[in-house]
Parts: sequence; structure tokens; C-alpha cells
Amino acid sequence: MRKTILLSVLILAGTGIGNAQTGITSDVLRTLEESYKPTPADKAIHNAISSVSIQSMALNQDNRQAKDTHFSVEVSNSGISNQQSSGRCWLFTGTNVLRNRAMRTLGVKDFFFSQIYLFFYDQLEKSNLFLQGVIDTREKDIDDQMVRWLFQNPLSDGGTYTGVADLVTKYGLVPQDVMPETYVSNSTSEFNGHLKRKLREFGIQLREMAANGMGEKDLQAAKVGQMKTVYRLLAMAYGEPPRQFTWAPTKDGKAASAPKTYTPLQFYKEVCGGGEDLYDDYVMLMNDPSRPYGEVYEIDYDRHLYDGHNWLYVNLDIDQLKSPVIASLKDSCQMYFSCDVGKFLNRTNGQLDLANYDYASLLGTTFGMSKKQRIQSFDSGSTHAMTLMAVDLDDEGQPRKWKVENSWGASSGLNGYLIMTDEWFDEYMFRVVVNRKYCSKEILQLLKKKPVRLPAWDPMFQGEQ
Repeated sequence: MRKTILLSVLILAGTGIGNAQTGITSDVLRTLEESYKPTPADKAIHNAISSVSIQSMALNQDNRQAKDTHFSVEVSNSGISNQQSSGRCWLFTGTNVLRNRAMRTLGVKDFFFSQIYLFFYDQLEKSNLFLQGVIDTREKDIDDQMVRWLFQNPLSDGGTYTGVADLVTKYGLVPQDVMPETYVSNSTSEFNGHLKRKLREFGIQLREMAANGMGEKDLQAAKVGQMKTVYRLLAMAYGEPPRQFTWAPTKDGKAASAPKTYTPLQFYKEVCGGGEDLYDDYVMLMNDPSRPYGEVYEIDYDRHLYDGHNWLYVNLDIDQLKSPVIASLKDSCQMYFSCDVGKFLNRTNGQLDLANYDYASLLGTTFGMSKKQRIQSFDSGSTHAMTLMAVDLDDEGQPRKWKVENSWGASSGLNGYLIMTDEWFDEYMFRVVVNRKYCSKEILQLLKKKPVRLPAWDPMFQGEQ
């Protein structure tokens, strides 16, 4: 031990950096300057990345051969959706999973649910969640962490599968042509900025009313008045959702049956098989090596409805997680899936592959953090939801690659789809939602554990966009 300490001192002394150096002094700066002696290769790289993106420069030319697009297990699908300039991937993914079920019921190959219909209610419910949260925390100081989190996050486009389940169960679904997209729903940031500002104003008003002695019932009545403004703003931006509608499926441009009149809940139950509980019959499986496996976690307050469910998941080893996923696909069931999609994505060919980019060779340094370390250091987390629809298995039944339906339009990736290697899946997938019937007895037993509750501001648990 003494030799190690002495060696460290000698190394620091040799570089001109003493034990007391905490800032960049002139001696430290000189040491750094003297350490950089650019080679001709360094100068060439500097010239190149000064005018071209690092990702383009790091594209691994040895990994550009034609990719295998065969999948031994694939759920049939048709049509690609496009969330455009919005953060609604979770909503597109959730409705796309249900769309597959609806197309089988309706006997059609071209059908989409209206995302804007549910998004209207999502934004309405989240507004109420925020305002009621302000009422619930009215006695806390404005600098309290929960109060700060509420005002920092009054509203967002992002979400989770649990939000889809709660919204569909409460409000039902309508076909896309019954309530089509608007400019604002396809490009949400400007309107969201105004609505968030108004919600923060309302939140401050509620806190001031409480500070002046107003009781909870009167605060809730005031909140309802504020929500009238929210409803009007949403209706102007997205249109008012239909309470009932008359509709018939089409084949080859012609009505396939006589039109029927539905409420949105009736439509959902009829075309999606309403006997299934989107919340109780499904479980979210997570691979988060920064936390113990075999535990159940619940995320406090990061939900869509005030009277809805906090989202809950069981944390599993990656290999244990794959078994129910493969079983689902073999039974023709697509799944809600989320990952860190931006890592090593080749947008041109739609490949998610750790070998796509060679940053180490370009920049002359390694990037060696494990998945656990990337999570702990805020370097990686779940950013995007898609529909998991295929797996390619080897002769031993082990996965080689996976396929997802994305919501970035048909011109993105591989005709709207992305293919990920199994190695990429291990490193950058985080969540998948499966029906409980595909889970082993061991996983179902874990779900009986009392959940560990994590705070809403935990960085791993923001909604996918």
C-alpha cells in the first residue's frame, strides 16, 4: 500500500501537479498543453470533424454489408404510422399494438386508431394531475423537491404503457378518420409551451389561495374553473373529441359492412376484445442492472391520470426477460417496447448495431462503461417506445436479432422498421410489456412482492418520447 501511495506521489510530482491542486492552475494547464503533441493523423481528424459530423466520420465501413432481414418468428403487420414532430411515441406504440388486434377483428389490412383522440384526454388528465398535485402539496415550501418537480414538469408529450392502458380503459378509442391529426398534434412544442405556462400560472394561483386560508374543497372548485380554460385551449388546438360516431370498416375503398354508431368505449371493446384488462392482464418487465434483480418497483406520481395507476415493473436479468418476450411473439402477440434508440442507430438502413460506429478508432479513446454504469451516470436511459414484432432464433432457440415497428414514418429506417442485433438489445433495451400468461411462475411470484417506491424525478423513469 505504501509503495502504491509513494508511486502516485512521484507520478504527480513528475507532472508538476501537487496534492493540493484542485483547480486548473498555470502549472496544471502547462502540463495539459505539453501532453498534447498532435500527430499528422490527429491533424487530419481535426480537419475532418471540423466540417463533418463525428457520427458520419465514425461510420464503420466494414459493417456496411447487406443485412439479413429474415426473421424466424414475425407477427404480420401492415402500415407505418408517423408521430412527426411530437413526443407521442408511447401513444403510437400502444395504439399500434392494439391496431394489430383490431385489424384481425375487422378483417382489414389498412386501419389506424386516432392518436389525437387519446392525446386530447392525455393532456387534459395530465393538467388535472398537475393542478391537483399543487393542491396536495400546498403546505410544502416552494423549494420542496416534490413541489419543484411539479412546476418543472406540469405537462409533457411523453408517457408510458400504463398511461395507454388507463386512457383507453377510461375513454375508449376511435378510428383515425373519425378524429384526424392537426398541425398542432403533429408539431406540439409551441402549443405545449403556452399550455405549460398557463398551468404554472394556475398552480401559483392555487398556492396563493391556499396561503390565504382557502380550504381543499374550495381549491378543488377553483381548479375546475381553471380546467375549463385548459379544455377550451385543447379543443382549439386538437378539436373536441367525439362522444359517439358512425363508422364502417373499408376494403379496397368500399365499406365492408353497414355503418354502426358507437361510443368510443363501445368501439374499443368491440374491436379489441374488451374482456382483456390492459392493466391487470399485463406486466412491465425491465432490465435495469443498476438496481437489484427480482424486485418490483413502482414509480411515484409519474402517471397520466390522477386517479390512474403509477407504473409498476419487475426488474429482471436480460436473459430471464427474453423468454416471455419470445413466447409472446410465437403466439402472434406484438408488444410495447422501449429503449435508448439513439445509441448506435444507423438511420439510413434502420440498423441498431454496436458495430455501426467506431468512435474509439476515430477519437483515439475507449468508451468502456457497462450498462449499469451508463444508467448510474445518466449516460443512458429509455428514450423511445416502439412495437416489438419479430425475433430471429438460431438452432438452439437463442435470439440473433429483433425487429420493431417504429412511428417515424415509412421513409425512416428500413421502410419504417428498425432491426436490432441481440447484442444491442442487451445493452440498450429497458422495458417491454407482456401478457402475464407468457410469464413463468417465478416471474409471477415476484409480482406478489411489495413494490419498492421510487420518486417521480428518478432519471430512469421519464416517459418515452
